[in-house]
Amino acid sequence: MPSADSLRAAIRDVVDFPKPGIVFKDITPILADGALFHDAITLLCEAAGGRKIDKVVGIDARGFIFAAAVADRLGAGFVPVRKKGKLPWKTRQVAYSLEYGESVVELHDDAVSPGETVLLVDDLLATGGTAGAALELLDGLGANVVGVAFLIELAFLGGREKLGDHRIESILIFD
Repeated sequence: MPSADSLRAAIRDVVDFPKPGIVFKDITPILADGALFHDAITLLCEAAGGRKIDKVVGIDARGFIFAAAVADRLGAGFVPVRKKGKLPWKTRQVAYSLEYGESVVELHDDAVSPGETVLLVDDLLATGGTAGAALELLDGLGANVVGVAFLIELAFLGGREKLGDHRIESILIFD
């Protein structure tokens, strides 16, 4: 059985990145170690709760790494939620607040069909703005979101509260 402890031990804290006062949780040591990456994907797959998943949705950009691997492992399709202007087809978009300003994410209009079973995956839950916007997009398409999975949750930022009543699984929680 994979160990979340070994994943936690591999995460590197980078002080004052990307700006002073931030302690960045660097996941690249997990990505660089085949066994740790395998364990991370196994634990994220458990968020599906044994359900048949039609689509795994990943959030730009590190979420793509994990969501694509989870989709492959579950035999599901992969759907990217991208920053504004990056998708080549007809899209719908949601704006959300950042600490200083606003950002926009987009999803193709035909990325998910009404009723399809979806698992949303990202590397990090911080304030919940991006994941909340992704969930709003999925709800607008009529997706049946059965879970939201994160490798890391920064619980002290309260992002979980912005995700409504969705089932949330975080492998590593930092208080």
